[in-house]
Amino acid sequence: MNNDNHRIIKELLTAQEAGTPVVLATITKARGSVPRHVGTKMLVYENGRFTGTIGGGEVESRVIDEAQLALDDGHSRTIPYAFVDPAKGDPGVCGGEIELYLEPFLPPATLFVIGCGHVGQALADLGHWLGFRVIVTDDREELAAPEHIPHADVYLPGSIEDALTAQTITRSTFITLVTRNVTLDRQILPLLARTPAPYIGVMGSRRRWAETKKLLLADGISEADLARFHSPLGLELSAETPKEIAVSILAEIIMLYRGGTGERMMEEGRKQKVES
Repeated sequence: MNNDNHRIIKELLTAQEAGTPVVLATITKARGSVPRHVGTKMLVYENGRFTGTIGGGEVESRVIDEAQLALDDGHSRTIPYAFVDPAKGDPGVCGGEIELYLEPFLPPATLFVIGCGHVGQALADLGHWLGFRVIVTDDREELAAPEHIPHADVYLPGSIEDALTAQTITRSTFITLVTRNVTLDRQILPLLARTPAPYIGVMGSRRRWAETKKLLLADGISEADLARFHSPLGLELSAETPKEIAVSILAEIIMLYRGGTGERMMEEGRKQKVES
């Protein structure tokens, strides 16, 4: 491994430990006259910053753009590129071709449970069983504790506002706000609106959510920020018990995380038969 690649791999490991999303771009094929060769690597961050180079110019710009797409959908991709147009920034070579493999490294899928009552406890237990990294917080300190929730990875008892400051929220963090009243939701939701979390679910009836929205709008929160919240949260299962409600909520999160539709598999099979 050359020195550049060694430095990039070390930086990749550091990013993983810090929970920073990055994309590793590697040249996997090269033919003809090309500026860099097979095995050359480049690391791209979500703000467009990068380490290393795979040739500069137009190809590097394209890799940075494609890296953002890979961070958004979490999927690896292969990019072919031909160095044919120096006017577009290709570094003065003609006829060469490369193929790049872009691999996103995202923070682990994390379930952030805000509120550790009966539903929060069930969510943490089920989230752990499903393989999520589980974070729990509650201003009732005795509830955000191993004695109450034995399978969480991170416990943040005390001020929920302090917990949100202490814990980095990433595009792999799924937030469930299962608090005990509208007053708490009103305080916490504005702090969550500008985070990169792909899911912010708020527990409660439609009536409770209508009241919460009315208060948030009066506080100055925008309609665009309100649109980020899922409430009532979960899929319609007619769930009643805390464990059933937790299944409903995690089902919705898995559906969004994996790109599912939420339809019954039997109904999906019928549609396919009709289309064929």
